[in-house]
Parts: sequence; C-alpha cells; structure tokens
Amino acid sequence: MKKKLAIIIPAILLVIGTIISYQMITERQILPVYSPSQLNPELVDESLRSVKKNHRIGDFSLIDQNGYKFSHKNLEGNYYVADFFFTTCPSICIDMSTQLMRVQEEFKEDQKFKIVSHTVQPEVDSSSTLLEYAELHDAIPNKWIFLTGDKKEIYRLARKAYFAATTEGDGGVNDFIHTENFILVDKEKRIRGFYDGTSEEDVSRLIRDVKILQREYED
Repeated sequence: MKKKLAIIIPAILLVIGTIISYQMITERQILPVYSPSQLNPELVDESLRSVKKNHRIGDFSLIDQNGYKFSHKNLEGNYYVADFFFTTCPSICIDMSTQLMRVQEEFKEDQKFKIVSHTVQPEVDSSSTLLEYAELHDAIPNKWIFLTGDKKEIYRLARKAYFAATTEGDGGVNDFIHTENFILVDKEKRIRGFYDGTSEEDVSRLIRDVKILQREYED
C-alpha cells in the first residue's frame, strides 16, 4: 500500500500542478495589438501599410436599426466585434449571423461588450430593414447594433479602419465588399484580433479571446 501511495500521490500532485500552471498561463495571456504594417498588405490601404503603431478606429457617424444617429462616441468605454454584411446575402452572411448569435449569447451579461454589424448595401438596408433583420436574429437592444448610412463612410471604415476586405474601391455605386472577417476591437479602439466569421472553430477562438480581453480590463 505504501508503495502504491508513493506512486499515486506524486502523480496526483503533478496533475494538480499542471492544471494550476495552465490556468496561470491562460490568465496571464494578453492579446496582440495589430498595426497596419503587421497585416497582410492586401488587407491594408496602400497609404497605411507603413504604419507600425497607434492605429485606432477613427471617428464615424452612421444610423442604427432604430433610425438614430450612432457614432464612435456611442462605443466609448466598450470593446466589440465588428463585421460587414447585407441582409439579402444568400451565402456567408447567414453563417456569420448564426455565429454572432453564439457570441451574443456568450456575453449577453457583459454590458461593456457589443457587436457592431455594418451593412455594405446601405441603399437597400434601411434602418427598418435592419431592425427586421435584428429581430429575426434575436439581437439584444444596445448589445448587437446594426448600422447603415453613407456608403463611402462604411466602405472607408471597412478598408481603412478595420482592414476587413482585400478589395479596393472608393465606395462608389459599383463598389462592393463581401467579407467573412470579424474584427475584435478593445476599449482604446485598437484592433486585437481577426476571425473567420463563417467558421465555428474560429469563432470559438474569438469567444476565448474576448474572455482574455475581459481579464485584461479586470486587472
């Protein structure tokens, strides 16, 4: 019996030590802060590719699903996931919205966490159309925000602020963005992660990273 205990006890202590060490490592994790120079050049506007630090999501002014003005000021003190979609999309947007429902459910109690979905077809997706879409996907008011407004403004944000799309354009009549990217933004308006919004596995990584970001603000 003593010999068995001599083997079992160290084994148990090793397992406990491993679990504690893993938890400590996980709790100390810090997400990277992304600058344009670190990203795939195809995602970054040529004028910004040499920027090595201090990139932040800049000022903007759009309209939410309730018809109210929504600007960068409404996101002060919040961290959030941004995406670009359109309500009549028959392909990737369906999967993206399904995954964002997962994200919303995971963080529905966190008042500082938001989801911000920008339509890339503002000429079609009015506030009332976005409201119907929001209700269809059980979007929690003031948690999951849908934005429409000036097309050039939206496309500028997608390409020069969030680096969500590889295509080039000026937001004109024939310009179109179709991207599956989710972008995680912190309270300082810095980009902290990119994710494939059609991938359940990658969105699980997003959920994990949001929890890491939560702990960063708790410290």
